[in-house]
Order: sequence, then structure tokens, then C-alpha cells
Amino acid sequence: MKTIATIIFIIFLGFTAQAQNTSTDVKVETTTTSIVAKTTYNFKIDKATEVARLYKFKNALIKKELNFLTKTDKPKMA
Repeated sequence: MKTIATIIFIIFLGFTAQAQNTSTDVKVETTTTSIVAKTTYNFKIDKATEVARLYKFKNALIKKELNFLTKTDKPKMA
């Protein structure tokens, strides 16, 4: 009985799915835009020369600053 009810239910769903009216077409309005092909770039070149420091090792300046010694780091004689 359960299988017969399941088959009838599936057939009923199939008929109702086919009975749907899906023939409505949606119209889409298109717009046209023009393409701009000309681009301009403005560059400012400064004549000033600057000095840059190069370190042999990565993070050399940071490691140097973090490697400081304080007065309490020195050993005392008891």
C-alpha cells in the first residue's frame, strides 16, 4: 500500500510540474556606451638625490636596536 501511494504521489507531482505555464518572456532593455581610448598620464620627476642605506642582512637595523644592554644586564660580583 505504501509503494502504491508513493508512485501515485510521484506521478501527481510530475503532472503538476508539466502543467506550469512558463512561456512568459522577459524583455531586457540594452544601453550603449562609448569607449574612451585616450588616456593621459602626468609624471612629476624630482631632481633631488637621496641617500639610502643598504644592509647586508635582513632586519639588521631592527636587530641592532633590539640588542641593547642595560645596567642590570651586567653581572655583579658578590
